[in-house]
Amino acid sequence: MNLVIWMLSGAIVGRLGYSVAGLNDTRAKRDSIVIGALGGMVGGYLAAPFFTAAAAPGDFSFPALYFAAAMAAAALCVRNLVNNRRGV
Repeated sequence: MNLVIWMLSGAIVGRLGYSVAGLNDTRAKRDSIVIGALGGMVGGYLAAPFFTAAAAPGDFSFPALYFAAAMAAAALCVRNLVNNRRGV
């Protein structure tokens, strides 16, 4: 269940990042949502246990949700840097 919540928070961050950045409409919306969801999954599953106390397997963790959203935003920033460098 937590994995779905992390992916959802990442997708929301991706959608918000798309609307703020004003990118190309043809593929930027889908790409931003997918990259945000993957970043949220990585942040909640891999990064959060290194920096926060581990929660019980069935419990919800707000710090893990925070790390999921932060990692999604970082993944979107990297994507924008790569696209700007390539001129896309």
